[in-house]
Amino acid sequence: MKLSRVAGALGAEVTDFDVSAALAKGEGQCIRDLLNEYEVLFFRSQQLKPSEQRDVAALFGPLQTHPAYGTVDNIPEVMLLESTPENPSKIEVWHSDMTFRQHPPSVTVLKGVTIPKVGGDTLFASMTAAYEGLSEGMKRYLEPLVAVHDFSQGFKESLAEPGGRERLADALANNPPVRHNVIQTHPETGKKVIFVNALFTSHIEGVSALESTEILSFLYKHAVLPEYTCRFNWAVDSLVLWDNRSTQHKPVNDFLPAHRALHRVVSEGDRPY
Repeated sequence: MKLSRVAGALGAEVTDFDVSAALAKGEGQCIRDLLNEYEVLFFRSQQLKPSEQRDVAALFGPLQTHPAYGTVDNIPEVMLLESTPENPSKIEVWHSDMTFRQHPPSVTVLKGVTIPKVGGDTLFASMTAAYEGLSEGMKRYLEPLVAVHDFSQGFKESLAEPGGRERLADALANNPPVRHNVIQTHPETGKKVIFVNALFTSHIEGVSALESTEILSFLYKHAVLPEYTCRFNWAVDSLVLWDNRSTQHKPVNDFLPAHRALHRVVSEGDRPY
């Protein structure tokens, strides 16, 4: 196995490593240790079946499904993330996956299936590095704060479509707003991270609307400063694992009208972190 860091804050590309073979040999702890160190791992030429991708995610805990996405090969844990000219991706902002859940995912495993010739990169940001970059005074201010995360905010475009509320009625009913501490402690590394995101966080409790808006706006900008980020250029059979507890990511939707499809599996996290 060869490992190359891709940026100062986070990210490593792993080569000469067969993920499916590692699973068969019981070497999952190696992947887990690397993820704790680098927060996001990039693999190329991993010809995993959907069931094998599911097994990779299962290394990190029980698997979750998603109320708004289709699935692959009748495997409910393997979600299809697809963007076409007729149904383009609606997610444009930095976020952590599914923080509208009481137990957001701990790890996301994403595989490239149909990849445009140009564009469609994904950006990643380290919330560990972003926390460490805060002033001591700001850390003390944020420590006791609690923020609300809301499914309906993250899927507002889909809900606004004709029939959207009817189509997502069960998802709305099953995912009421939840509360998460603004600052979390990672359960494996013990490091503190910023845990708010522009997609799902609606407000901070216990402060005025203006203060909430201003603090969140600052955190959203601070968390994705270039020095906390890295970028990945997809190819077919690329596999990316990221720690959803300590990172955010953003799709770059610059590939339309090309078609892009990815398979995603997520493992359940703890609450609180």
